This record gives sequence, C-alpha cells and structure tokens, in this order.
Amino acid sequence: MGLYCWGMVFFGGLLGLIGLATLVFRDGDVLGVPAAGVGGVFLGLGAVAAAIGLVRRARWRRKAAKGEPVPVGDVFERAKALPRMLRAAKAEGYAGVSGGRKALWLVALVYLISPIDILPDLLPVLGIADDAGVGMWLFTSVSTATGLYLRHERERRALPPG
Repeated sequence: MGLYCWGMVFFGGLLGLIGLATLVFRDGDVLGVPAAGVGGVFLGLGAVAAAIGLVRRARWRRKAAKGEPVPVGDVFERAKALPRMLRAAKAEGYAGVSGGRKALWLVALVYLISPIDILPDLLPVLGIADDAGVGMWLFTSVSTATGLYLRHERERRALPPG
C-alpha cells in the first residue's frame, strides 16, 4: 500500500510538472484550448493526485498502527506469489481475492493491451496518462493483494498443525 501512495504522489508531481511546463513554455493553444487552461487543469489534477496519495498514506499508517494486516515482501517475492495466490483463490477458497477484483484486473489488462483507448495515444500527454493511471492502479492493486497473500502464507506456516 505504501508503494501505491507514493506512486500517487509521484504521478501527481508529474502531472503538476507537465502543467507548470505548459504554463511556462507553451505560447499557443493546445488542441484549440488556451495553454493557460491546459496548464491549470494539469496543475490541479496533479495537486489532487498528490493529495490523494498523501491522505491514503496517512490512512495506511493508522491502519498499521491499529494492528490491521499490511502487505509483506518485496516486488520480486510478490511477483512469484501471484500464481500461488490465484491458484489458492480458485482451489482452496482463499478469500483475499474476490472474483470481482480478478475481473477488474482482467479488464485493466485488456485495456492496457487493447489498441482502443478512452483517450487516444495521439493526444499529447493525455493519451498516455490514462494508460499510466490504469497501469499504476493494476500494479499496485495486484502488488497489495499478493503482499497480503504472502502475509497469509507466513502466518499459516507459523501456526502449529492441528
């Protein structure tokens, strides 16, 4: 979850920099819209994304302080745990990943692979921003779920049989 939060702050900072660069360096219109409007929108979106990341980070820290389970493992451990988690969800009834969540992951993956986009990639910056947002959500959602599954595995191994 911490990776997601800092990813949102980073993504917000990136959007803010794009907005600032548009305000400072762009003289003409951007696709018929005044550069000041485009730059202002990107600055606003960047501030909102960064604020969401910081708020979610604070929430995550409060949950951890209360003793709620937090994801464990590094990126490589989580990547290796993904097939085990999916098998456990199907065969053993692991409740940490619902069918709806797996369906959302599949939709996001198809969206990233598909040549059809909500915002075409030909649009400067905006066309790639929607893919980046979906990709970031997919990565962090899967990473968090596999981190929680790793915690589940470790706790299950620590319990004595019986």
